[in-house]
Amino acid sequence: MSFALLTELAQRGEFFVTRMKEHNRVRVRAAHPARHGSGVCADETVQILGQAARREGLPPLRRVTYVDAESARRHVFLTNHFRLAARTIADLYKERWQIELFFKWLKQNLKIRRFLGQTTNAVLTQIWIALCVYLLLAYVKFANQLASSMQQLLRLLHLNLFQYRDLIVLLRGHPPDPFPKWQQNQLVLV
Repeated sequence: MSFALLTELAQRGEFFVTRMKEHNRVRVRAAHPARHGSGVCADETVQILGQAARREGLPPLRRVTYVDAESARRHVFLTNHFRLAARTIADLYKERWQIELFFKWLKQNLKIRRFLGQTTNAVLTQIWIALCVYLLLAYVKFANQLASSMQQLLRLLHLNLFQYRDLIVLLRGHPPDPFPKWQQNQLVLV
């Protein structure tokens, strides 16, 4: 976590939610009531201690301690947003993680391991194409109520990319119809 970046974001009026590192020492300035049953254990205003935070002029932050009901793991978040509910701060971070997983899936499955160009336009074009492929595939999956995962559908399309097949028949797993005899070409050797 870069204290300079956090300070810059706060000065520009933007808010952030990040995980607090274990080694960060803080001084609690105020404790706020946490709603019982929301998973929030503590909601506090804290000042990060240390030379780096003091040098960058890091303002007081809000520390939200949350225990996830599904995994029973304890998470500690820092934010500069004091008006949102503490549970909303935890949910924001959880959704942020879903976005990271989405981009990880794009990178792994749509072969964006390196960019083909170095200009901004080339990079953005490659990302937009990958997003369009994902959205088209998600729409086909939704519209046809397919049970296969997105990864299975993508692999199936990769394997059959240069074959002329009906897309819906291919995705539903039906075997291809054989070509009629009159469409088959046969080389006659004399």
